[in-house]
Amino acid sequence: MRYLALPWGIGGIFLLLGYALWRLTPKAIDAFSFEWTTWLWVLFIANVGFMAYSEGYKGFQLNFSPRVAARSRYLFHHGNWWQLLTAPAFCMAFFSAPKRRVIATWILTLSIVLLVIIFQQLSQPLKGILDAGVVVGLTWGIVSMLISVFRVWTGKESPDPEVRSSSVNTETTSETMT
Repeated sequence: MRYLALPWGIGGIFLLLGYALWRLTPKAIDAFSFEWTTWLWVLFIANVGFMAYSEGYKGFQLNFSPRVAARSRYLFHHGNWWQLLTAPAFCMAFFSAPKRRVIATWILTLSIVLLVIIFQQLSQPLKGILDAGVVVGLTWGIVSMLISVFRVWTGKESPDPEVRSSSVNTETTSETMT
């Protein structure tokens, strides 16, 4: 069962991010079919730059991707049946993480859902301009996750998986998980 940690945990997250990317990319491209003012071009450049830095680099590359990769490796070696069953949520730190991390994960997720609802109310090209920034951030995130997973699973990096100590099952061994 532990051999599902990588394909289910990481694969589930890639599917989630890939689906968002697949849905948003046409909307971002559609924005270019409208006539843009100088103000819209400035907003586009600023938004794409901001999202590349804040979502792509700071959010994904420095935080989310290494933690997800580390938690998937932890799951392979130490995960219990519940963590393996819910591997994508475990790897994203929705549970079995320090309280502060779990709270931050839930708040970030709810904030993203709220922003999606708000963005859906906007019209083009403004909606597409904002979606373009998200597309850049998600693309950066997917690439950084691939790199982080490779680096963690090959032993080149070993970031803290941030697993709450009370969630560690010391009786779970690799023999009982297979």
